[in-house]
Amino acid sequence: MAALPLGAADSPPPSLTSAELNARYRKLDEILKQPVLKKQLFSTPVIIDTVELLRLNNSFICRVRSRDGAEGISVAHSGINTLYPIFLRHLQPFFLGKDARELDLIMEKVYIYQFNFRLNGMALGLPLATIEFAVLDMLGRIAKKPVAQLIGEMHNPEVGVYMATEWREKSVEESIELIKGAFASHDLTALKIKIGGLMFMTADMYAVGPPGRTERMIPLVRKTFGDKVSLYADSNSFYTVPEAIRVGKLLEEYKFSYFEEPVMFDHIEEIKQVADALKLPIANGEQDNSFYGFRWLIANDGLEIVQPDNYYFGGMIRSMKVARMAAAYGKTVVPHMSGGGLGYLYNIQFVASIPNAGVHHEYKELGANVRFECKTASLKIDKGKLKVPTGPGFGADFDPEWVKRHQLVKS
Repeated sequence: MAALPLGAADSPPPSLTSAELNARYRKLDEILKQPVLKKQLFSTPVIIDTVELLRLNNSFICRVRSRDGAEGISVAHSGINTLYPIFLRHLQPFFLGKDARELDLIMEKVYIYQFNFRLNGMALGLPLATIEFAVLDMLGRIAKKPVAQLIGEMHNPEVGVYMATEWREKSVEESIELIKGAFASHDLTALKIKIGGLMFMTADMYAVGPPGRTERMIPLVRKTFGDKVSLYADSNSFYTVPEAIRVGKLLEEYKFSYFEEPVMFDHIEEIKQVADALKLPIANGEQDNSFYGFRWLIANDGLEIVQPDNYYFGGMIRSMKVARMAAAYGKTVVPHMSGGGLGYLYNIQFVASIPNAGVHHEYKELGANVRFECKTASLKIDKGKLKVPTGPGFGADFDPEWVKRHQLVKS
């Protein structure tokens, strides 16, 4: 995969005039109207006959079947354990009887009918993406093409990956040892560290992390891994603007490649303030649930790295629209990859389909409880990269006996 430039301007970009900004918005709005799914690949209707949610212990799969007997399966994100009533009561009936060739329109109408006045964010996006993945898998099997070629072209047959590490609650010394161990377990060339305060799983609601920890971690990680390893940093929306700028300059000094979520993810004007003050590219988007934030930040040059999460954002068709907006103004796409499901298998199909993908993308190991075979790719990291499966759908053939062990979930 060719590396896209990640540099930012040496000084804040000049402000756009109202006319220039409005022209940018019009261009982005036109992009949002363009269909994603290649409907021309299907000569006859593909009517969705059943949409099932199946459960085995604490894992879930979605199985979609057409009236003609075609089938697609997706593995749900672990969050479906909480959100499955939305799947069953709101989304399952909406998809039944629809022509899967109209998936663009279906996804649009779901948000019109459900998002505007009933549901929001991950609560809608995650179960919706679970169904969309199963539908795309079914369509890929009908067309005998990988999902990447249903929603784009195979731009990146191999995808570079990075490992994301946590352990913010540990001391600097403990964290470094844990990161070294995790990094050494795979053939990697890139790493993302967490900086700032502790995360949502921290029991102490007043905890903000050990004082000075970030300031020690940043230079020590660079010293430990050397100049040949690409480094990224994520604060999960922890900082105020002044603090984000201060920490960002330290990241610049130690040649990190981008700074993810420096301030609260939906404070779009503050994100731009940080971006304008730093040479270091700013990344954002994993928690966005509508096109508005992406549209504003892209049009106003408030970020360089655009990061929709295919699960949280409601699926690949919506994420592709964001990637197209990003491409229109020279932005790089590094989709966030939430845990659970088939994880990086879904992520690398999406990355494969976009021309403006970043150099490295998030890697999390697949859950050991998922039983499938991939005939066209080993899914093993080789020299920092994963080969993208070229089989139909997502390229994963599930063990039929494992699928049979799942029980139908009812509302």
